[in-house]
Amino acid sequence: QVHLVESGGGLVQAGGSLRLSCAASGRAVSYYAMGWFRQAPGKEREFVAAMSWSGGTDYADSVKGRFTFSRDSTKNTVYLQMNGLKPEDTANYYCVQGTRAYGGLSRRSDDWYWGQGTQVTVSS
Repeated sequence: QVHLVESGGGLVQAGGSLRLSCAASGRAVSYYAMGWFRQAPGKEREFVAAMSWSGGTDYADSVKGRFTFSRDSTKNTVYLQMNGLKPEDTANYYCVQGTRAYGGLSRRSDDWYWGQGTQVTVSS
């Protein structure tokens, strides 16, 4: 059974940084694609970043160069380092895990198992 627990969200000023963590249980993060989506009030869920089981990464254009995805297999945890935060980054951030071992990356929300989310608020 997949269980994903996000942490690290909070309130930060524009230009600041946060690091989100996602602790996974039930399945090893090194065998599955992992990712992050976000959803702002009144908007649809949006792909943010993902890492394949082999370590390849994919970033949304809106966060490329500011956000960095990493993985610690010994802790079965993935991270999203967010630098240069902007007010438009304000959203609930969700950790996701691929549905198939050794599967590829996807930007479709239906291709993932979801965590409960953590709120990120960036003030101007």
